Amino acid sequence: MAAEEGELYPIAILIDELKNEDIQLRLNAIRRLSTIARALGPERTRKELIPFLNESVDDEDEVLLALSEELGSFVEYVGGPEHAVCLLVPLESLSNVEEAVVREKAVESLCKIAEVLPNKEFEDSFYQLVVRLGKGDWFTSRISACGLFAVAYPRVSNESKKELRALFVLLCRDDTPMVRRAASANLGKFAKQLDKEHLTAELMGTFQTLALDEQDSVRLLAVENCAAIGKVLTQTENTHLVLPTVRACAQDKSWRVRYMVADHFCDLCEATGPEITKTELVSFFVKLLKDTEAEVRTAAALRVTGVCTLIPKDMAVKQVLPCIRDLVNDSSQHVRAALASVIMGLAPVFGKEDTITHLVELFLQLLKDDFPEVRLNIISKLEAVNKVIGIEHLAQSLLPAIVELAEDRQWRVRLAIIEYIPLLASQLGVEFFDEKLGNLCMTWLGDSVYSIREAATNNLKKLTEVFGVEWANATIIPKVNSLYQHPNYLYRMTTLFAFSVLAQVVGMDVIKMSMIPLLIRMSTDKVPNVRFNVAKTLGQLTALVDAATVGQSIRPCLAKMQDDQDKEVKFYAQQALQMC
Repeated sequence: MAAEEGELYPIAILIDELKNEDIQLRLNAIRRLSTIARALGPERTRKELIPFLNESVDDEDEVLLALSEELGSFVEYVGGPEHAVCLLVPLESLSNVEEAVVREKAVESLCKIAEVLPNKEFEDSFYQLVVRLGKGDWFTSRISACGLFAVAYPRVSNESKKELRALFVLLCRDDTPMVRRAASANLGKFAKQLDKEHLTAELMGTFQTLALDEQDSVRLLAVENCAAIGKVLTQTENTHLVLPTVRACAQDKSWRVRYMVADHFCDLCEATGPEITKTELVSFFVKLLKDTEAEVRTAAALRVTGVCTLIPKDMAVKQVLPCIRDLVNDSSQHVRAALASVIMGLAPVFGKEDTITHLVELFLQLLKDDFPEVRLNIISKLEAVNKVIGIEHLAQSLLPAIVELAEDRQWRVRLAIIEYIPLLASQLGVEFFDEKLGNLCMTWLGDSVYSIREAATNNLKKLTEVFGVEWANATIIPKVNSLYQHPNYLYRMTTLFAFSVLAQVVGMDVIKMSMIPLLIRMSTDKVPNVRFNVAKTLGQLTALVDAATVGQSIRPCLAKMQDDQDKEVKFYAQQALQMC
């Protein structure tokens, strides 16, 4: 009797927790289902746990979502693929619930289980489930069915395939817009499973009808379907069957549909092939770049580089470049920011001469844009241009603007410049760098924003790695040392932060000769924050110098700081001494 009670214990606990009023307890119980299933074993999981779960689908959406997800990875707990069919029952119930995210997760789990179901049971179980959902009275079940056709179709008989095609067409013509939307969303996946004969004969008419649907939420999905179907068809078939839909969507009265065309434009070009792209699609793209809605222009601007790589350069220069010039001065800052994030990628497409002739002036305009994000997007992509036009042209044309941005009022722009400096330095060389940008790097150490000062110290470390310790000792260290006399203690602390970072790359001699003497002087600073940061810095340096230096210089200084009047200075001095 005791053994039997022990066996029933896990399921009893689960039942109690799933009936608890506290939703968090119910959620935790669902997430522990795999542990309970292991305790029960496959047979009892199939006979007791799964039927119980099937009766528990009347719960909060959050609990049902977790249950839908758990059941998708439950095959091993019910005894493997040959018993996986028992999981279809609760998931079918979950596919009927009202909440969309629960249904979507249930469909996702059903697709996982379908992959492992044995062929002998597939048609009797999974196929019948798809048909039941597809013919269900509630629109929720019909929506869920739409996501299962692509998985079911390849594994059923020819007769069943015919019925699935007919049922899918019915769902595409359903009275409920949400069902038509779900069917349209899955049409592309389903089309990939059909042979070309059935696709063109049975599904293309439905595809074209959906593209003309009265609901723009249905029409906009036709764009993705164009890309999916276009990959299956020949150029001639695309011209007659897909191109009219692309044309209609590109000129649709709803900006959401036009937005989808712009967003998927590169996919459409690749699907329909180079000839259709050159003869038809480029003209659509030009119209989208000039669209009245800023959202559409933004989506199109993001695809500028992608489209230009798919068409001949002369066509890009003649047809697309004039639109790019207009977008540089677009009234919407979001359009300009989108363009700035991709325009640098046009340099490899246009080549050196055309980049210098046509694009550099546009880069400069965007670098001087009033909106910080636009400037930021240009700065972060300078490397792509440098590879094409070379450092000399970059320095002549863009460097003055970069120097100007280094003092930008927006600190995020200054931060982006700092992060780019080491790369720019390695390309410019030490002489050019010292002449043009050296002073600028030191100016950032005194910036009013802490994030800039912090980035500036890390920048010095990277520059030392690029130009070497001798350069750092001659150029950087003296300027860093001079900050310790600044009247504002925050700037004096920058010296300490710079030492902590630079010490990792400058070597022991520089630490002993330049850093430690100054730190000892700063240990008597009038501001406690400076003194305890001196203690922390000295503690970090102990690992980078020899024992003699620690004993002669660092330890005596820290011992003296132990007697400081400030508690924090004492604390950090004691901590640092433990490292000695």
